[in-house]
Amino acid sequence: MFNFDFYNPTRIFFGKGRLDVIDKNVPANARVLITFGGGSAKKSGLIDKVKTHLGNRKVLEFGGIEPNPRYETLMKAAEVVRNENIDFILAVGGGSVIDGTKFICLASHYKGDARDLLKHGFAPITSQVVEKVVPFGSVLTLPATGSEMNNGAVISYEHGKFPVMSELAYPKFSILDPVVTFTLPKIQVANGVVDAFVHVAEQYITFPADAKVQDRMAEGILQTLIEIGATTVNEPENYAARANHVWSATMALNGIIAVGVPQDWATHMIGHELTALFGIDHGQTLAIVYPSVLDVCRRQKRTKLLQYAERVWNITTGSDDEKIDLAIKKTREFFESLGIKTRLSEYGVTVDKIPAVVEQLKAHGLTALSETGKITLEVSQKILENAL
Repeated sequence: MFNFDFYNPTRIFFGKGRLDVIDKNVPANARVLITFGGGSAKKSGLIDKVKTHLGNRKVLEFGGIEPNPRYETLMKAAEVVRNENIDFILAVGGGSVIDGTKFICLASHYKGDARDLLKHGFAPITSQVVEKVVPFGSVLTLPATGSEMNNGAVISYEHGKFPVMSELAYPKFSILDPVVTFTLPKIQVANGVVDAFVHVAEQYITFPADAKVQDRMAEGILQTLIEIGATTVNEPENYAARANHVWSATMALNGIIAVGVPQDWATHMIGHELTALFGIDHGQTLAIVYPSVLDVCRRQKRTKLLQYAERVWNITTGSDDEKIDLAIKKTREFFESLGIKTRLSEYGVTVDKIPAVVEQLKAHGLTALSETGKITLEVSQKILENAL
């Protein structure tokens, strides 16, 4: 197991009817900005409920944060924060709203060009770079990204998606009420299951580091998602299934299974380019790319792929290659059982469009991906062709 530091200060309030904790966890004299997305939180009455629990605090609203939050939109919110002397933000939404809010918190009082914050990549933004950060909390409405309990965000600018990481951007608290998610469209729920699944897999199916606790936790999350995936998609008001979905998505990317182990993230990087170029949902891009990554990279992932086959899918017979083949097949079938198509061609992306994706990877410096850095542009092209 590798050396590691672990820090996660986010307080979680999980379960039914937890909005009442807002009053005790937002400073009494705060000027609050509520951030949200396309309007469903407003139409459902959730925003009004949140405002009720904020009581007599001065409250402003900023809606319209996109599913892939755009820099330009977030900077408009940052301007509101500065002009209205906002000192606490409450994000009401899914991962995109929470991601966008993290960037707003970092950018609002940044003294330089805020586009600089997009250049750090996976290098953490520190207090030496951003001297003042607006604190925030979140009310989660879509279980998928784990953004409600981590310090990362992905921000869209021009034709790219840029990771932003900072310990300054952890939510102070997050409210996870599975009931709030009951009205989500099926496709959003399915995307969320896939996102959580691939988050775990990209931290687990790499190479052995003798991190037994992390492996067992990862396997447990994957098995849970397989067990409840179809149910949580098809039975939206099944509280038990949705509660396990919500907590699995949070545990998938709150840092606990990432400590001391190698991490991949090639699927996410390639998937981001597919979203940017073709508008394919993030979860759908992962379902397209990940089975192909496992297939093309089976040699470098061989030991952990066999462990995945045996421990997660209970594949115990056949040759090693047959076990790997079946594990990849079952992974693809699981995604498809949620109603998600797993081939590029099913989204209208043909072989002649693949060079444009590879060019974007090159333009964004994504030329040595995966836990080993061995996914070159040529290998990325092979992965994409294999995903047709």
